[in-house]
Order: sequence, then C-alpha cells, then structure tokens
Amino acid sequence: MSIFRFQQFSVVQEQSAMKICTDTLLFGAMMPPVEGRAVLDVGTGSGVLALMAAQLGGKWITGVELTEEAYREAELNFALSPWADRLQAVHRSIQDFAETAALQYDLIVCNPPFFERHYLSQSRLRRTARHAEHLAYCELIGIVNHLLAPEGSCYLLLPVHAVGKLTELALEAGLYPVGETLIQGFAHSEARVAALTFGRSRLTCLKERMTVYESAGIYTQESEQYLSPFLLRFSESGRRLTRGTAGDGEAERRSRPPGE
Repeated sequence: MSIFRFQQFSVVQEQSAMKICTDTLLFGAMMPPVEGRAVLDVGTGSGVLALMAAQLGGKWITGVELTEEAYREAELNFALSPWADRLQAVHRSIQDFAETAALQYDLIVCNPPFFERHYLSQSRLRRTARHAEHLAYCELIGIVNHLLAPEGSCYLLLPVHAVGKLTELALEAGLYPVGETLIQGFAHSEARVAALTFGRSRLTCLKERMTVYESAGIYTQESEQYLSPFLLRFSESGRRLTRGTAGDGEAERRSRPPGE
C-alpha cells in the first residue's frame, strides 16, 4: 500500500491518481492563514491539502472530490487523522456542491487540473485529476466567486503558462491578485508552477520566487522553513537520519512537471 507519512498524520494514496509531490507539499505549507477559518479544498484527491489545513488550525475543512476512488481514500485519511471532527469529505462534483452549499468559505484551496485541450491520458483517474475535462478555469473562477466569503481568499496552484489567463478571468469576476509565488526546483531552473492568492479587495500583489533545493535532495533554508512542521525528515527522529535521506519516501522529492 502506498502511504505517505507526515509528522502528525499519514496519507493513503493507493487509489488517488495524483500522488503527493514537492509542488503540492510546498503549496499546502505556504497556504494563507487558516487558523479558525472555514476551508474548502476543491478536488481534494487523497485529502493532503485539507489535512495540512487542519494541522495549520483550520476550524472546519471540507474536501470535495469527483471520483469515488479518491473520495473513499480522503474519507479514510480524514477519519484516521487527529482532526477527524473538523474534516469532511464530500463525493460530488464541485458544480453540484456549489449549487446547494449553505456556507461561504474563508479560504478556498485548489490544485486544479493543469491542462486544457491537451493530449488526454488513457487512465480515467489520471485524466480527471490532470486535465480540465470536468472543470474549466472559467468555471472554477465562477464557483470560487459564488462560494468565497466577502473577506475570504482563494489559493490556487497553476502552471506558469496559465497564470495570465486565470488572472484575467479572476479580474473579470471581481477577484484581485494579492500574492504570486513562482516555484522553481533549483536556482538555475525556470519556474514551472505558481501559487496564486486572490481576494475581493484591491491590494498590491506581493510577487515572490521560491527555490526548493540547494542541491539534489537538500532543501533551501526557505523551503525547509515551510516544510519542517510537516515532513518526517525534519522531526527530531528524522534529523538523526543521514542528511538527504527522505524519511517520508521518494515522493517528497518528485515534482509534477506541468508540460508532460
């Protein structure tokens, strides 16, 4: 069984199409403040982002998942976590969920399908997770606009090439960029993904760049600061292991290339 172990929780990811990778971990670790807030994770998959939000103090976290296989896994991971009373997995399309939702959310988190009009994977689960076959960017923005509380934030992980298009759609809906972090593997690498934050108020957009690794398997001080509350390798016992040996498994060193 494929299990990714964190310091405070574990994630079974046997059925979920997209496995945990470095981009996802950093994206979750850098999410806007969630202490005491209601959080919605759109396309929760195995539930890892929802679980990270719970560890960071989210008051009520809902993970919505379209595929039954991933939903069952998220439900299991939530139940086995220390925050089972604050986590809820919902097996519905986000479109159906938005139509009947009685609650607006302080933070909406989404690692949406990366590709539009791209070669479709033969795997049904992987195709649903990676491609905008079931959730186009324009539809996502409309749903966010409907479910986001007046003072809330929307937090998205996108390939760099999609930032301009999605920002334009957000502005048309009255959602303004307040944060943009480009994530690059090494100092000499090009950034391939970006973590974007939107809100309803016009604020100066803080633009940053995050370098993940100093060298192969060695995190930069900045990325380690974000990841240290989560990954086993940064726990007291994990630090006793040889530097560069991932106590969490090889998954933490894999980054999802948005162009494949």
